[in-house]
Amino acid sequence: MGSILAVLTTLAPDFMLLMAGAVLGRFLPAEVWRNADRVNFRVMFPALIFLAAYSHPPAPGDLTVIALGTAFVMGAGCFLTWWLRPLGPPRFVDFAALWQTAWRFNTALGLVAVQLLPKTSHGLMSLAVAFAIPVSNLMAITALTHGRKIGVTGMLRNVVGNPFIVAGILGLMLPAIQIELPQILLGGLGVLSWGAVPVALLSIGAAVNWKALAELDAFAGALNVVKLVILPVLVWCSGSYAGMRPDHLSVLTLFAALPTAPASLVLATVYGAERTSVATMVAQSTILGCVTLPLWLVVLT
Repeated sequence: MGSILAVLTTLAPDFMLLMAGAVLGRFLPAEVWRNADRVNFRVMFPALIFLAAYSHPPAPGDLTVIALGTAFVMGAGCFLTWWLRPLGPPRFVDFAALWQTAWRFNTALGLVAVQLLPKTSHGLMSLAVAFAIPVSNLMAITALTHGRKIGVTGMLRNVVGNPFIVAGILGLMLPAIQIELPQILLGGLGVLSWGAVPVALLSIGAAVNWKALAELDAFAGALNVVKLVILPVLVWCSGSYAGMRPDHLSVLTLFAALPTAPASLVLATVYGAERTSVATMVAQSTILGCVTLPLWLVVLT
């Protein structure tokens, strides 16, 4: 268990970038941030994920543990928050749009936070992200369609074309088939990956509505408690009791503790849900996560 002062000191530059993004967000137009997010999503973060998986390829046992562990986290989030239905909006699609935030996760913050863990954990987090992205999206679409036919072709297209998933699979596959990339190419990918975290933090800071906590009601509060407190506690306690390997336990607990994904708003809009409450929920989860994540990192480091 690490010192909270040491963790906060290590995270201080990240918090400064969040605050810088909040300031810059007042002056730079939204299109600037949208373009920055596109470049980060399609180029810089995939480079980071690929290098993490390629440099520290997991053993076959890691694949099983991380896949089952992330499925457990998302399934538990889905199950525990279903019982909050009476507190949610009357229209089911509006409830589902908020319900999905209990099992979705902020990839950018996860890849930032895992940098504080040993390097072997970086590849495990890349593996968790590559597995959880398609599963969480499938769960969210199933909830939002609620009995309507899911567009399987469109879903598969999104999964196959997701740069995070492609980067993670390639990073795992190349060492497995003993293909070694030239150092000049790895060096170029390394330079690209350096920009991923700073750009993500600036963009998150610019996007967050820092007044959202004033709109925290019983339903949103309960969702946040499940997402940011109960799920990581459940993973930490059950994993410790089962004697889980420390790096597996740390990565899965960190994954469980992540704030919800900003992409929740995209699906809510596509499926006709009320989007303002989802945007507020994402902001609340991100702000509260900036408090709870450092506390979890103290436990994990």
